[in-house]
Amino acid sequence: MIKPMSRLADSFWRAVAYCLHPRVIGLSLLPLIVSAALAFGLGYFFWEAAVAGVRATMESWSLIDGMLKWLDSLGAASFRTVLAPIIVLAMAVPALVVLSLLLVALLMTPSMVDLVAQRRFASLERKRGAGFVASLSWSLGHTVLCVVLLIASLPFWLIPPLALILPPLIWGWLGYRVFTFDVLAEHASGPERRRLISEHRMPLLVLGLATGYLGAAPAAIWALGALTIAFAPVLILVSVWLYTLVFAFSSLWFAHYALAALQEMRRADTLSDRAPDPVMDALPANYATAPPRIVDDADDVEGIDERQDPAPGAAPRIENKPSPL
Repeated sequence: MIKPMSRLADSFWRAVAYCLHPRVIGLSLLPLIVSAALAFGLGYFFWEAAVAGVRATMESWSLIDGMLKWLDSLGAASFRTVLAPIIVLAMAVPALVVLSLLLVALLMTPSMVDLVAQRRFASLERKRGAGFVASLSWSLGHTVLCVVLLIASLPFWLIPPLALILPPLIWGWLGYRVFTFDVLAEHASGPERRRLISEHRMPLLVLGLATGYLGAAPAAIWALGALTIAFAPVLILVSVWLYTLVFAFSSLWFAHYALAALQEMRRADTLSDRAPDPVMDALPANYATAPPRIVDDADDVEGIDERQDPAPGAAPRIENKPSPL
């Protein structure tokens, strides 16, 4: 059996190579167009209201308002102007991540799994354990839970170490749950999917954590301070494109790993569940040994050719020879 970590490394390089496939590049444009249109539409209609609401909330808190007045007295009045838009953008980034992952899972993953199956697992039986409705329900349910976890963890983001750990962990868990289900929906039955997830839980969690940190990497483009406000439209488009590429790669990584694991699991089950053969099973344990050969005692006499017929009245002797099989 191939070790899980070796399979993870093999699946990683295969996913990198598949990202350069023209079909994958073309598929990545659809989530980009949809998510970019939603981001710009929401920004056009709700940007000013969101900024005004955040600013009013900050001024209603005496502690934050006192801090802002203190900064005004130090000549940093411009910080009050840019703080509310930065907070709105910081809250929008997790939403962009979740939206990109959901769109990739629904719009790209089935086609990319089909591509991987055609090129590597053409003989793998498709048992269709889950349809589109089941995949959609599974993805939406876990996405809602992920959003709840992100909102609940927002206060901990003010602690520098946790801000680098919690979001990737949550996104990695979401990717592990969503992508594993989607890549196995077509080929595995329900029991096979549950068994594979149970047997490969740790490697799949490692894969999800790795893709979670990859998904957090594009957020670094927002660390430009006040410049993020001036270049917000361009940065939104770039970040959505980066998120789409990252999660498309993650989907391919999950597809290569999960389908290879499914193929190996079925092969092992086939070998262990071999149907009994009434003819072969009735043979003795040493059925492959050649039958004994009757020779003559004259064979022991030096100079007599073994090919000659035995002398009349000579007692036969049984000699076992190794089987040529």
